Amino acid sequence: MKLIIPMLSLLVAASVLGGCSSAKIWARETVLGEAKRDQLVANVEKARKEQQEAKETFASALDELLAISTGGDARDTLEAQYRKIESTYKASESKAKAVNSRIATIQRVADKLFAEWEDELDDYESDSLRGQSEVQLSATKQKYEQLIAAMRRAAAKMDPVLSAFKDQTLFLKHNLNAQAIASLESDLEEIRVDVTTLIEEMEEAIAEAETFIESVRGS
Repeated sequence: MKLIIPMLSLLVAASVLGGCSSAKIWARETVLGEAKRDQLVANVEKARKEQQEAKETFASALDELLAISTGGDARDTLEAQYRKIESTYKASESKAKAVNSRIATIQRVADKLFAEWEDELDDYESDSLRGQSEVQLSATKQKYEQLIAAMRRAAAKMDPVLSAFKDQTLFLKHNLNAQAIASLESDLEEIRVDVTTLIEEMEEAIAEAETFIESVRGS
């Protein structure tokens, strides 16, 4: 018990520093015994889940916009329909922030992992084992670069879509009538195309995450 308390204190202190800082990465490895490799895989798994949730939320937000442009649910007032749109916009914004934060976390852990892996190559006495480790490092880096590139592409598509959602939401907030809703229809097709592209990019990033997880666990 005497050892557990200071170890937990170290972990809490590292967490207070926020995000996935060097101190937190170190604490998870030292206190919880979670190697950087395992931390990376765990964060990629979380990213995969968050991107799936973001994809569904963005699709839902688009559905609400399209619904109000075609009359929406006859049981709802215009105010109720607007509230649905406002809610899905805020949910999309929140999911986008979670995805971007997770990508930053993955990058920090990966940087630490690869730096440590590079340094430890010099510790080998066996040329054969060092060579095998170098090959594995190179392959893992390559898969990681494919993964992070796919995630960045998907994330980059979120901002313009969010901006369009925000504009539509703000406009409806102050112009909630049939004429105003009709005036939005010309923009909806462009938004639909953007959301479709975003979803495709997210699906590619999710697939890359699955490939990376399988490759690291299998190596």
